[in-house]
Amino acid sequence: MNPELSWLPSWLTFGLMALPAAFALGWLASRLDWRQLRLEDRRNPRAYFRGLNFLLNEQQDQAIDAFIEAVQNDPDTSELHFALGNLFRRRGDYERAVRVHQHLLSRGDLSETEHQRAQHALALDYLKAGLLDHAENALLKLEGTPFQTQARLARLANYERARDWPQAAAIARSLDGVQDKTAGSGSGMQLAGSFAPRLAHYLCEQAAERLASRDVEGAQDLLRRAIQTAPQAPRPRIELARLQMQRGQAAETETARVDAARQACETLSAALDTSPAAAPLIAAPLVKAAQACGKETSVQARLQALYEQAPSLDLLEALISLHAPVPDPTQAGAPSSKDLRAWYLHHLRHEPSLAAASKWLAGEKLEHEDQHPLVQRALDRAAQPLLRYRCAACGFEAKQHFWQCPGCQSWDSYPARRVEEL
Repeated sequence: MNPELSWLPSWLTFGLMALPAAFALGWLASRLDWRQLRLEDRRNPRAYFRGLNFLLNEQQDQAIDAFIEAVQNDPDTSELHFALGNLFRRRGDYERAVRVHQHLLSRGDLSETEHQRAQHALALDYLKAGLLDHAENALLKLEGTPFQTQARLARLANYERARDWPQAAAIARSLDGVQDKTAGSGSGMQLAGSFAPRLAHYLCEQAAERLASRDVEGAQDLLRRAIQTAPQAPRPRIELARLQMQRGQAAETETARVDAARQACETLSAALDTSPAAAPLIAAPLVKAAQACGKETSVQARLQALYEQAPSLDLLEALISLHAPVPDPTQAGAPSSKDLRAWYLHHLRHEPSLAAASKWLAGEKLEHEDQHPLVQRALDRAAQPLLRYRCAACGFEAKQHFWQCPGCQSWDSYPARRVEEL
């Protein structure tokens, strides 16, 4: 033994001699752990970034394979599970997406935030798969969470799809004026617009169901409630006026028929006051009501003023059906020509309309009159697509105007004007 250490206690001497060995073993263990970590880090990011690259190149199948590999290498990473589940859903493999998100929900080490996120993802899986009952149960579990607003919007879409208008109305009222805390910053974002117009649509849909059951009084009450709910919405007044005209046509006396037409005329005139942009939709039923109660002159003046402000094909046809004289272009507002076809030329001075040109040409004498039907048929065919209505949300076109798009289910997404006028 070293004489310099002989005076130390034996246990301390042993400890000092063992210290270098312990240091060496620790250093060796750290090198092995570091090497293993480097190996895992090298393996996991490679699979992850390979999957990300496939995603950027829109190769979803290859991306899924890469993320599956990454999940197998690190099964505790929740973000990879979320990415994999979302990919399954986007590809339409809803069963596997459900399994991924159910696995996340079954994990006990998941934080509350991630648990809520997994619950929301599972609800989206059920929605996309069309399993509405399962989706409803999953969405209800998101009440009181940051995903509450998104869950209620999804439930609202479910109720609309099922045409459960009372339930849809209850959800819409709960959403009116709330903030979506899952969008943007922590303070949340205000949901766009008011739900009052949509609530009015729900009442109109219920009124249509009452009419199908021959409950005319109930339908009328619902339409009046819709007008009170959304005074600026044109649909309730248009529907109410149609109902008033139907009741008038079923009346037994001429006086009752005229009174009903007068009520419809007043209802539609109020619709013009509150919703002038909807004038192309209001014009035709307003003309019909005016002709039934003898108010053609006042309605003609009203429609002509609206037409001069914003020319429209439907307003043009309404004026022609009222036999309105064409204003003299040299003297604004002064009626001159009684040739109703001259209205089409007057319209062409304001709008380069193929539909108006086709209708004007239909009554015109051509040099080669025997070829006129061929030319007319070609023009009419070319003008037909321009007379459709187009959804501003998804571009779905239809021959008739819809309050709810059949394609994307958006409300009030169809402008009152036709494709040619957009």
